[in-house]
Amino acid sequence: MSLILAVIFCAPTEIQAQLETPQSMENPSAYIQPPYLKAGDTVAIVAPSGILKNRADEVEHAVQLLERWGLHAVVGKHVFSKAHHFAGTDAQRCEDLQNAMDDPKISAIWCARGGYGTVRILDQLDYTTFKKHPKWLIGYSDITALHNQMHQQGFQSLHALMCVSLPKDITEIKETVATFKSTIFGQPVDYTLKGSSYNREGEASGVLVGGNLTILHTMLGSKESIDTSGKILFIEEIGEYKYHVDRMLQSMKRAGYFENLSGLVVGDMTKMRKNTTLWGTSVEQLILDALSEYDFPITFHMPAGHEKDNRALVLGKEVKLVVGKTQSTLKYSK
Repeated sequence: MSLILAVIFCAPTEIQAQLETPQSMENPSAYIQPPYLKAGDTVAIVAPSGILKNRADEVEHAVQLLERWGLHAVVGKHVFSKAHHFAGTDAQRCEDLQNAMDDPKISAIWCARGGYGTVRILDQLDYTTFKKHPKWLIGYSDITALHNQMHQQGFQSLHALMCVSLPKDITEIKETVATFKSTIFGQPVDYTLKGSSYNREGEASGVLVGGNLTILHTMLGSKESIDTSGKILFIEEIGEYKYHVDRMLQSMKRAGYFENLSGLVVGDMTKMRKNTTLWGTSVEQLILDALSEYDFPITFHMPAGHEKDNRALVLGKEVKLVVGKTQSTLKYSK
């Protein structure tokens, strides 16, 4: 079914003032937690990025999953629209997302897929009504751009699976689904991660932020480039050459991104591409080398990102990170 609401006319002239709110600029550690879901709540499915070609079945699986959990689902009217690379024109994708943000009957916004395109609508989004009725934004990959904007507006959000991540048999990703369900219903999951000889040991506390490395890198210099001071940064990536990863880290380092970081959690580095000139080290060693002048703890093996096992993470929530060689823990403050 479609989310049928009046067309919202976006107001880009208001964006700068909205982004420079006391909440986001003066008290960056106190991020507002949207209400967790309960039976009977409604989730809007939207597609702010790439085209959903031949993906109707996955969206239907997502609707059925929500209904089994006692939730209602509404699908944005432009989710299956087509505009070359994108799930509809920028205006159509913005309309669906803005409608979901503004509707007080919607409790969460679940992105159907990533790809590319979210950045093209960021400056057209209006948070005036959203601030009166905050709700969970759910997604990963390209949706990192929206997580960053939510973060700058002062709200927590959920880095988790998207509709197209669902196989027909969800038991294939039971841990992914279980952590997603637990989190949206108000029980964020703490993690014990397997160890790595590459781990840089130590302890740190701070607000968890981050997402896809490429998107974080492309946000540099914009209003959506997050302040990482005193925070725990999570990164993941897919389909990049190692030298591209190093180039992004070097660029972010030169921009001061890691100067006052408290800790780093490295998720999946999926489908790394091989250049004709080999890099010569593992991606773990690459990261350690790029960040060698800092002393914050670094842990690898967080099962989150572009693999099937993509555990839910609440961005904007305080966590404690304890990193060892044999295991690491990531626990939310209660």
